[in-house]
Amino acid sequence: MTHPRPTTGAPAAGNQDSRPAPSRPQPTEGVPPTPLALTPPPTLHAHLTTHLAGAARAWLDQALEEAAANPGTHGPISVWELRLAEAGRRCGSEYADAARVLILHAARADTDAVTRVYFQGTGAERRAVLHALPHLVPGPDALPLIEDALRTNDTGLLAAAVGPYAARHLDPHQWRHAVLKCLFTGVSVSAVADLEGRARADAELARMLGDYAAERTAAGRPVPEDLYRVLALTESGSTPPPHGSAHPHGKES
Repeated sequence: MTHPRPTTGAPAAGNQDSRPAPSRPQPTEGVPPTPLALTPPPTLHAHLTTHLAGAARAWLDQALEEAAANPGTHGPISVWELRLAEAGRRCGSEYADAARVLILHAARADTDAVTRVYFQGTGAERRAVLHALPHLVPGPDALPLIEDALRTNDTGLLAAAVGPYAARHLDPHQWRHAVLKCLFTGVSVSAVADLEGRARADAELARMLGDYAAERTAAGRPVPEDLYRVLALTESGSTPPPHGSAHPHGKES
């Protein structure tokens, strides 16, 4: 299905568009290039072992040993939950998410445990839970956590929520709205796991994207470039073009 692209103020023929091309997203310092949710825990552990300073590395090793020895809940709060709260201070903010994912994995946190941590934790701890879900919960039982994150406007939670767990378990209606929520909030669609596979030939998603683009254009507001990247997938199933390359509808981005 082909949708006409609304006019977005393209320069007249013969005039060079002087607007700078959108910058490419840069990898976050302190985490491996592969997203946390897709990185096997042993690989993640090896990465942190290489990058953490001696004291932080020793703290993480001890925290993982404690979590493995005391899985689940012991008393009002488990020892590994305390370590989750300490991770930012002990490992630094750039490594804290990865450290928390490893602790959750070592503790063999089940659906009840991750649900408790998510709803009682800070935003950073909630984000780590979302990253850890594919490693911990094989079925859809933790979907309420994804659904909660998708109701927020916290871009960090949203980016973590549209990872591989959502790709596996959100139904088509929920998944389409998750993609739209990324567009609403400015979260890059590159965060959406299995975007190409799930968007391919999705006529309803194409309709929703077309409606959203028309609304933005009618209001005199710019249409996100990511919208057209996803729309191209619904039409052809092809890989979305990189930022700065020729636009699928003929305009240079």
